[in-house]
Amino acid sequence: MKNLKVTTTILTMAFISLTTMSCKDKNEKTNEESHSEMSHEHSDNHHDNDHSEMNHDTMNTSNNMKDSNAQNTDAKQVLVDYMALKDALVATNKNEAANAGKKLEITLSGFNVSSYTTEEQEELKDIIADAKEHAEHIGKSEMDHQREHFKTLSKDIMDMIAITGTENTLYQQFCPMYDGGSAWLSMNKDIKNPYYGNKMLKCGKVQKEIN
Repeated sequence: MKNLKVTTTILTMAFISLTTMSCKDKNEKTNEESHSEMSHEHSDNHHDNDHSEMNHDTMNTSNNMKDSNAQNTDAKQVLVDYMALKDALVATNKNEAANAGKKLEITLSGFNVSSYTTEEQEELKDIIADAKEHAEHIGKSEMDHQREHFKTLSKDIMDMIAITGTENTLYQQFCPMYDGGSAWLSMNKDIKNPYYGNKMLKCGKVQKEIN
């Protein structure tokens, strides 16, 4: 009887010991799985954050490129319209000059200055406002008055290019005879005077290259 009691006590202690070890192993395994899942979740969140930051940077770069493209397009179109006006005055063609003046006025009205610095925006707004006024007068004036307004308009476009820059090589040309001396811009070195046309077509000189 005494031996049976001892045996029962030993079995009971062994069972308790095994149960304790099993629970401990189970808890450790559960903790390890939980830690693994948390590490994986943290890794996924970190990856998502990195991906989000990359998308944000890509969007910023894309927006900057769009702003830059818009900026270049506006400046280019102003030059295209200005050169068309200059050529019409060289040819002493009042109607073509008037149409070119109207087209330039529309282009200037749509000029987007948002991609420039605050100081540049203010300067450009003043330049554009003045240039629009002269383009408007050219659109409805006789040849003599068209050329008068073209002189000041040319100064406005030169001031604009000083801020926007240009992808094309431009030639600032100068006629000493017209109105005490008057300048204009051309994409060609050859002198073709917009202030006198065929009367004094070659009167003038290249003052400087702009590029």
